[in-house]
Amino acid sequence: MTCSWEDLENEEYMYRIMIVEDDEVIANAIRKHLVSWGMEAFCVQDFSDVLTEFAATSPQLVLMDIHLPFFNGYHWCQEIRKVSKVPVLFLSSASDNMSIIMAVNMGGDDFIAKPFDLNVLTAKVQALLRRTYEFAGATNLLEHKGAILDKENGILTYQGEKIELTKNEWRILQVLMEHKGKAVSRDTLMMRLWESDSFIDDNTLTVNVTRLRRKLEEIGLSDYIQTKKGCGISVDIIWDLSYGSGDFHSVTLLKRGF
Repeated sequence: MTCSWEDLENEEYMYRIMIVEDDEVIANAIRKHLVSWGMEAFCVQDFSDVLTEFAATSPQLVLMDIHLPFFNGYHWCQEIRKVSKVPVLFLSSASDNMSIIMAVNMGGDDFIAKPFDLNVLTAKVQALLRRTYEFAGATNLLEHKGAILDKENGILTYQGEKIELTKNEWRILQVLMEHKGKAVSRDTLMMRLWESDSFIDDNTLTVNVTRLRRKLEEIGLSDYIQTKKGCGISVDIIWDLSYGSGDFHSVTLLKRGF
């Protein structure tokens, strides 16, 4: 049985390792060994959408097999490199020079050939972690429903499409993604913007949310931001119960400024 990110969500570890390996025996052996060394390790569950799981879990290092279902490891390494500098260590039974060169050229940081000794793998992992994070912090990505926001530059990526957000737009979206599934009030949004020296009034907030919605729609994220009447807005489906008769209505239109 594989161990997914959800199984470890409430545990505390020093480093989080994402294992992209479709052989369950190998993946679980690696996971158990890394956990025994005090690291959090989890196995990817959906090989058709590795990038979304990467963004949702924010690992500090990725172990990447080359031969995978749907897309190979080279592809996923390139996709990760578009949004992150997290170290990627390739694992492969193909240990010829061309495979190693390809792995490095596609953004990999190291390569280990199968079969390998788990202690050697762990030593490589620890070395990469030391070099990467001795003076660096965690990743700056937020993910929700396949959309990935880079908090450093305000770029939103969705299904290969990228849009650049203004400072206010990305601050608003950041707050909503940090509270996904919950309604965020106008007052809360304005206070968070004030904290970043963006002193906006109620009307300016309305304009920014409207522009943000329009940009999201342009890359296929229609109704990504939902409104709950009297409560605020959210990046998850919120149901409005205020219409009487007890019927549920999905709120997809701007209401009173949103």
